[in-house]
Amino acid sequence: MAQALQAPHVGKPVPRLEDAALLSGRGRYADDLGTAPGTLHAAVLRSPHAHAELLGVDASAALAMPGVRAVLTGEDVQRWAQPFVVGVKQPMQHWALAVDRVRHVGEPVAVVVAEDRYLAEDALDAIRVDYRPLPAVVGIEAAMADGAPLLHEAVGSNVVSDRAFAYGDAAAAFASAAHRVALTVHYPRNSCTPIECGVVVAEHLPGDEGYEVLSNFMGPFSLHAVMALALQVPGNKLRHRVPRDSGGSFGVKQAVFPYVVMMCLASRKAGAPVKWVEDRLEHLSAATSATARLTTIEAAVAADGRVSALRYDQCDEVGAYLRAPEPATFYRMHGALTGAYDIAHLEVRNRVVLTSKTPTGLVRGFGGPQVYYALERLMDRIAEALHLDPVELRRRNYVRREQFPYLAAAGAVLDSGDYARVTELALEAAAAQGLRERQAEARAAGRLYGIGCAAVVEPSISNMGYISTVLTAEQRAKAGPKNGAIASATVAIDLLGGVNVGIASAPAGQGHITVCAQVVADVFGLQPGQVQVNVEFDTAKDAWSVAAGNYSSRFAGAVAGTVHLAAVKLRDKLARIAAPVLDAAPESLRFEGGRIVDPASGRAQPFARIAGSPHWAPALLPDGVEPGLRETAFWTAETLAAPDAQDRVNTSAAYGFVFDVCGLDIDPATGRVRVDRYVTAHDAGRILNPALADGQIRGAFAQGLGAALTEEFRYAADGGFLSGTLADYLVPTACEVPDPVIVHLETPSPFTPLGAKGLGEGNNMSTPVCIANAFADALAPLRERLGEVDVRLPLTPSRVLALLARDEPAPPAGLAVAAQPAAAPADGLSLHAAGTIDIAAPPERVFAVLLDPQALARVIPGCHALQPIGEQRYRADVTVGVGLVKARYAAEIALSEIDAPRSLRLAGSGQSSLGTGAGSGTVRLEAHDGGTRLHYDYAAQVGGKVAAVGSRMLEGAARIVLAQLFESLGRQAGGSTAPASWWQRLLRRLGVGA
Repeated sequence: MAQALQAPHVGKPVPRLEDAALLSGRGRYADDLGTAPGTLHAAVLRSPHAHAELLGVDASAALAMPGVRAVLTGEDVQRWAQPFVVGVKQPMQHWALAVDRVRHVGEPVAVVVAEDRYLAEDALDAIRVDYRPLPAVVGIEAAMADGAPLLHEAVGSNVVSDRAFAYGDAAAAFASAAHRVALTVHYPRNSCTPIECGVVVAEHLPGDEGYEVLSNFMGPFSLHAVMALALQVPGNKLRHRVPRDSGGSFGVKQAVFPYVVMMCLASRKAGAPVKWVEDRLEHLSAATSATARLTTIEAAVAADGRVSALRYDQCDEVGAYLRAPEPATFYRMHGALTGAYDIAHLEVRNRVVLTSKTPTGLVRGFGGPQVYYALERLMDRIAEALHLDPVELRRRNYVRREQFPYLAAAGAVLDSGDYARVTELALEAAAAQGLRERQAEARAAGRLYGIGCAAVVEPSISNMGYISTVLTAEQRAKAGPKNGAIASATVAIDLLGGVNVGIASAPAGQGHITVCAQVVADVFGLQPGQVQVNVEFDTAKDAWSVAAGNYSSRFAGAVAGTVHLAAVKLRDKLARIAAPVLDAAPESLRFEGGRIVDPASGRAQPFARIAGSPHWAPALLPDGVEPGLRETAFWTAETLAAPDAQDRVNTSAAYGFVFDVCGLDIDPATGRVRVDRYVTAHDAGRILNPALADGQIRGAFAQGLGAALTEEFRYAADGGFLSGTLADYLVPTACEVPDPVIVHLETPSPFTPLGAKGLGEGNNMSTPVCIANAFADALAPLRERLGEVDVRLPLTPSRVLALLARDEPAPPAGLAVAAQPAAAPADGLSLHAAGTIDIAAPPERVFAVLLDPQALARVIPGCHALQPIGEQRYRADVTVGVGLVKARYAAEIALSEIDAPRSLRLAGSGQSSLGTGAGSGTVRLEAHDGGTRLHYDYAAQVGGKVAAVGSRMLEGAARIVLAQLFESLGRQAGGSTAPASWWQRLLRRLGVGA
């Protein structure tokens, strides 16, 4: 049919149309939008324990507080909802609130609904929860060990899925291989840190109307059914809306969906709309995480370096619950486990392991970082074993250009590519950066400098049937086939000729509005600014299906492609309407420059005039043309079939390719790893907007860099979470992120409407292992001393120094630095403080204060009451605040080892809704300059939400609290602490110096 004369906009770096609103403060984020009158606010009470029986929740004191309207508990959830469905057939239950046990720190236990968030937060402290702590299970190996504590006793094991797969004849390949090379790798828990955390506004409607929700949950909307089933309502009784703007997602906003259910039930309990906004500590400790993986991988290798077979033994640690869509981290990549390589034989074992940690889920790259960390580390190990160049080894094993479309062993249909050419482009760019020369110069100077590479296949447009690969063929046959990746889009023209576009994909900074406007403008011969794109999403009004949402790098290939299909349908209809007016055949017409033109005759009409006519004069429509200028298109790739009887599955519709090269140096004195130069080459099919594409690459690179060098969720051996602030969960800033050199090659996909593939996740898959390979290469001069190095991410200075078998350097004189423990303590986060303070009162008077309950109550910071319960033993009511966390503790304090007036031991333990704490220390007094010099040495361990604040903030806070205590002690003793300058007081409070 008719067509635009050319494509002047697609493929060009058109500036973002979104930016004017965002930069002028007119963004419409979820928390910015108005709420209905009477909307209440929610705060979530979370478990301080990693594993405990939940014996009772007493909310009576909270309900008696002014402004508190309701408290939702597990009993309410059991009355009005049901557990979330899980992806494997196991007798485990995951409710929106804990009902019998808590299984990770941060698990929601109750929801307070009040007239404002401040009142709701205050009321959390008034809720009394009775826990019986149980042993936690933290590591993958520990969870699988015989006799390990069971998180779900009905399952009978912490391994909830164990599947084995075989493709080809790997056994024969290994038996005849010239070499067998294997290694074991660990990929840690990490996540993303969107600027905007989760937001939910929910309302229970009267009668049987169901629920209405506004949230920044961005899909996949397969989970809409999970939410509706949990709420026990039909899907059309759960209306869900997503706002236009989002402060980032990177997959993690998938974790908002349990809170949608939770706030719907809170609204039902309170009888009013309820709003909840997640804070940063909640997000880090309890939202989600990338899946940690333990992989043993082995290759059968010919004498020339060709890999004939792979064996994977993969164990995924998914946290306390198998929360949808897990175990998808395994199976999204399953069809492409052979990566960019032509490997015919494959064996795989996948085990899904539960631990006392936050449930895992979607994180940018979803499964890719875990797979490629094993595969690409193995390729480097093979190259080393065979004395081959790592790049040459990869070249020998690549799928060749003439093999596309290529059917991989496990079922992926690699659509197009020229991997060797992309590699050449990357190496040319690396040579221009002088990587080899920089390495030679560094090594000649005695520095550790390495060069690494990585080659990854980047999947996009997930096949919705891939998750069913976790089931056996018999189980799949019983459940019915699942496959495809339906995308939808609507294009309409109004009565003045304005073009409007609607899509079922809420953006998170990718530039949806700009790219859709480019695509549609080219179809109709208009300018992008003439096209209005609506990216707000409403399940009650918009065209959508199970695969809707913003995930899996599906926008360019699927969503923008479907926008093109809808626009072409509408353009062809408009051509049929214009043909009689221009006395031309519809297929001869061209759309260009805001006009509809017949090139043969030169006759033309303004686009707006032809487009407006069907609205104003529908009776004049040509025969066979129905009224209305609105077309909706649905699309799914024909190659996305359900898993077959042999468990082969094409897990995605399109597969890009990424080849990275990096140079890095290591400071052996400090353990700091610095990326010196980085080159990343991409084949993402047709590039729709190069500027936006490079922005996505830079964002994924920054996140991959964080995973490689700084970002890790740390847990204590008791399951306590230790990375609850950005002081301990370290995200790289602009100062730490070098600007990568980006190279493109375009081999359009034959399977997507515009030939585009995804590229927003690739560097989060390739960068961590590329840096790891460069790090291993940097240690090559030390190989004889170090042997084979287990490169574990992130490459923090302390971890690097441990690998180099060197102690951390001593701090400068006068600077006291809290040492990081080599391993997490057995019962939470360990704190230690020691120092001296001078008091202008004699030791006898100071000691008398310590033994006087009334005076001691005035000394202890935050003490509301101190009640004697025995000889030198007291029950205390104390409020302690650290950073974002403030809690009221019921504590017991005891004085012992009393040697008046010289020394004593002060010990205490406490419990609050936010966690536990216990500590003990010595206080020693000596006469000094007419007063007292007090020496203290105190150690404590904390758990729960307080521990999540992290060691950096807590160490400083402990010093501040102790300084306050002893300064107060001096005042109570009738003297005062020795005068200090303002900077000395500041240093003392910061924990610097004695």
